[in-house]
Amino acid sequence: MSEDSNPRLIVVQGSYRQMGEDLGARTADLIARSLDTYTGRFHDDAGLSDADIDRWGRAYLDVAASYSPEIAAMLDGMAAGSGHPAHRLAALNARTEMLYGTGYRDEGCTSLSVLPRYTENGHTLLAQNWDWHPEQAAVTFLLATRDETGFSVLSLTEAGMLAKSGLNSAGLGVCANLLVSDLDRGGAGVPYHYLLRGALQAKTMSSAHKKLLPVERISSGNVLLADAGGESIDFELAPGVFGTLVPEGGLLTHSNHFQAPLPLHDRKAATSALTLLRPVRARHLLEPALEERRVRVADVVATLRDEWSYPDGICRHPDPEVPAAERTATVYSVVMDLTDRVLWIAPGPPSSHGYARWELDTLFDDPRVAPLEFLPGTQSTPEEVSA
Repeated sequence: MSEDSNPRLIVVQGSYRQMGEDLGARTADLIARSLDTYTGRFHDDAGLSDADIDRWGRAYLDVAASYSPEIAAMLDGMAAGSGHPAHRLAALNARTEMLYGTGYRDEGCTSLSVLPRYTENGHTLLAQNWDWHPEQAAVTFLLATRDETGFSVLSLTEAGMLAKSGLNSAGLGVCANLLVSDLDRGGAGVPYHYLLRGALQAKTMSSAHKKLLPVERISSGNVLLADAGGESIDFELAPGVFGTLVPEGGLLTHSNHFQAPLPLHDRKAATSALTLLRPVRARHLLEPALEERRVRVADVVATLRDEWSYPDGICRHPDPEVPAAERTATVYSVVMDLTDRVLWIAPGPPSSHGYARWELDTLFDDPRVAPLEFLPGTQSTPEEVSA
């Protein structure tokens, strides 16, 4: 197994404008590829013209300035560094809103959190399989940012965008799952990927809630939060309403359908591959360790590798019966120890790959890739073997 198949790490430091400019300069080629991919999808799947894309991109750039000065500064800096217009980068960060309001095609993700009272080492665990179009793996990377105060964030992200699942130096972690409802609409509002970065910029759980809930939302989406303090909560977000879920028996799981009773029609539950069973399957797999309160990172990895109901299980594979342009698979698998601020990541399918380990507290000084852990066919990390 080669380390090269894991995503590259991009490390930037300084003011948010400076970090954005550095990021843009270092990923300009990847941003161009991402823009080509999504512009094509905006045209073909959403029926948007270039003028439409520019108009909505400018609207979402204005939203960034009012929602989060940090996001706005990074977008402006990324535009300057990459040479790509800031409003086109804003459109990338609003791809959920620009695509899914038109009945865009399937995506599935499975997320989970385990409270520290149920883990072997007493740490909070958070994890996700990110399922999306396989071609996006080539333009996806880990982004580490550290601002002038020393506050840092490590997040998986697609080129030109600012966040997906990740964790920060305050011990707060975020995972994301697609949701679609009949309340989703076009118009001005805070895009879902802004919400994810906004939550990751929060230093407390309370602050994260404020970045997600009392805002104008125009699309649905799920955000699973957990922190090193030992709590976790799931927000099912939709325009004008939201639902909450909390852990049961130490575990909280989510996929791509609404589980809380909300006044809306779920437009994904019937079509998103196996969404109704993926959270249940994850619980069944972790139940023995949960009952003994000894869940390990290795147990979470084994759950994310589960291939039951192939190709549409938790570890999702491309379906050869689906046209290539519409295929979805697990692109990356992420596990986080929020207590130690450690993130493990494997390319998809995780059943066939080892996980690279990154420590948020040290990667800015030593960004070298450590030996892969949780290699397929093993249950132990290098540390456990040597212990």
